[in-house]
Amino acid sequence: MKTKRTVRAARLRRHQRVRERVVGTPQRPRLCVFRSLKHIYAQIIDDQLGHTLVAASDMEADLRSRANGEKPARSKSKKAASEPEAAPADQGKAKKDVAGLVGGLLAQRALEKGIKMVVFDRGGYRFHGRVKALAEAARKAGLQF
Repeated sequence: MKTKRTVRAARLRRHQRVRERVVGTPQRPRLCVFRSLKHIYAQIIDDQLGHTLVAASDMEADLRSRANGEKPARSKSKKAASEPEAAPADQGKAKKDVAGLVGGLLAQRALEKGIKMVVFDRGGYRFHGRVKALAEAARKAGLQF
């Protein structure tokens, strides 16, 4: 019998424990965070309806351009599109800074939809590093939790 427990399985068990207590309502939806090794995603969910109200991630084009220190992407000519872009690996921001951008963008979108108070679901992750940076940026942008 296989008894070795993986890190992912342990996180999922922690997440289940957190989700027993943390529930999003229409008055106070749930801010859910998922982080992978490269990216971070956040969404605000109304659990009673099962709908995602607002979402943001570092995969979005405008956030990617800000994270890499570039100007927002514009339409390119055929010649420029055929040439590969060469960007040094150390040019972009740290993952923690990108998580802060995602938290700020999520809070901005939530406030536009009239969502001011949320309950924070850390997704089984420790509240430090990228998860903490996202939460602090969302608080700073005006979300209350």
